[in-house]
Amino acid sequence: MKSNYLLVLIVCLLISCKNNSQSKLNNTNSNEIENLSFSTVDFTKVKGKIEKYSKKFNLHNDAYLSIVFNLDKPLIQNLQELAPSLSEEELLRKGNFQFSYLVDGKIIYVENLNTGAGPKTRKTEKLRQVIPLVAPEQINFWGWFMWQRFMKINGGLDAFTEGNHTLSIEVRPYLKGDVLKIGPLLAKGTIAVEVPKIVIDENLVPVQKIEPNSGWEISKDNFDYNKIEALNRKIAEGRFEYINGIVVIKDGKLLVEEYFNNVTRDSLHNTRSVGKSFASTILGIAIKDKFIKNENALLKDFYDLKSYKNYSAKKDSVTLKSLLTMSSGFLGDDWDDESPGTEDKMQSTDNWVKFALDLPMHKDKVIGRDYNYFTAGSGLLGDIIHQSVPDGLASYADEKLFKPLDITNYKWFYTPQNIAYTGGGIALRAVDFAKYGQLYKNKGLWNGKQILTEEWVEKSLAKQVSQSYAGIEDGYYGYLFWNKTYTVDDKDYEVSFCTGNGGNKILIFKDIPFVIVITASAYNKPGAHTNVDKMMTDYILPAIIEK
Repeated sequence: MKSNYLLVLIVCLLISCKNNSQSKLNNTNSNEIENLSFSTVDFTKVKGKIEKYSKKFNLHNDAYLSIVFNLDKPLIQNLQELAPSLSEEELLRKGNFQFSYLVDGKIIYVENLNTGAGPKTRKTEKLRQVIPLVAPEQINFWGWFMWQRFMKINGGLDAFTEGNHTLSIEVRPYLKGDVLKIGPLLAKGTIAVEVPKIVIDENLVPVQKIEPNSGWEISKDNFDYNKIEALNRKIAEGRFEYINGIVVIKDGKLLVEEYFNNVTRDSLHNTRSVGKSFASTILGIAIKDKFIKNENALLKDFYDLKSYKNYSAKKDSVTLKSLLTMSSGFLGDDWDDESPGTEDKMQSTDNWVKFALDLPMHKDKVIGRDYNYFTAGSGLLGDIIHQSVPDGLASYADEKLFKPLDITNYKWFYTPQNIAYTGGGIALRAVDFAKYGQLYKNKGLWNGKQILTEEWVEKSLAKQVSQSYAGIEDGYYGYLFWNKTYTVDDKDYEVSFCTGNGGNKILIFKDIPFVIVITASAYNKPGAHTNVDKMMTDYILPAIIEK
């Protein structure tokens, strides 16, 4: 299971700068230049030697779109004019192109391209710039990802309503330091964009009737049907891609149940890293049953750390709690492809526990404080549980968690040692994921039985570790649970949640009586989580929150 679902989001945050006010910094009239051309030819066949240009682009029917422009001088010279005292190396480290996307003359998105995007020669030598944006399949080029961010994350799709529009792209140099400096306009071009009507099956739009035998009592409360039908239409149109299921629980009763893309109630959903939260749950049960002392137990209590590679005294200080909070200090970061400790590298080996324990410790990270998204650490927790409880992890989880919740249809992903994998991949029905979320909403109580202690639930959902060390502003992490706030109609709603690659979420709201499950399969797609957040703030929460 790839756990880089959040990598895409973090990359987007690092390399994007949506700041429409930047246009005010430009001191060149945009109408004075028109030297950027668009092309809809298959750029994979002409290998960048584009000579045929287009005046029109059909958003749904044209498979390719590129932009081509010629500079009067290399980008590096424009950067030098912004900061004459800086060396070429410093300029390349701090600057690159800025792209502004305008629809019908209105700025929709501004991106200051990551300084690492593109080879050095593109900035120091090249005058002719050929930048592919649209292709029928994902391409490993920064222009494709930039277009995805414009369209799916930053308003492009919403701006391109049915009918005829214009798309303008403006290119400037930028330099980021204490103050962001934007240079004069280097290139600009405009193309007519036709957005044909999307023909959908209108049977997909109405709110779906909740069938019996869901395992839930059906709620009799009202909600805004129009909002849910508007969301269903967007999903049918492909505005929100690869959404499979939506389940809303209110006051412990089933309020909304919707399925899409040939998925049914009985479909099992691979929710990827949502499975990490289950490691926290089962560990909490094992502590309650006294098979493990507490979360402050040391890693060295379960493994002879000196028998593994890269032993250091720092490893002796790693606790189960630091693994639960992604602050163990191991040199592993799934959001950094260059890290030696990514999940992909782990899964290419035949012993995932050994892989994790062989990793060196980070010299500068403070155990228990500094956050690093480390899937291998979640896998270690599963192995520790497996060796500590009767009959192993899978059997123990079935007896202590799934049976009490009356969950009988589920599927684990297993390690090479045939141990249930707690790094991600467990598959359940959407209505059963909702039971899992409601267990936490109930503070560990289910049908009169205390499956988890209230204390463990509170610790798990609390803001245990700041994620600022990973570049997430105002982000916090609990015991393999996330924390955030949704804002609807200027009112904030705190939520703790499980999340997984593709847009999968189990949302447990703090002050309103809801548990919401979204299952999706937009694996590794840009905007997967942003789209789910937009579904929540623009449709689902407005539909169910009492006015």
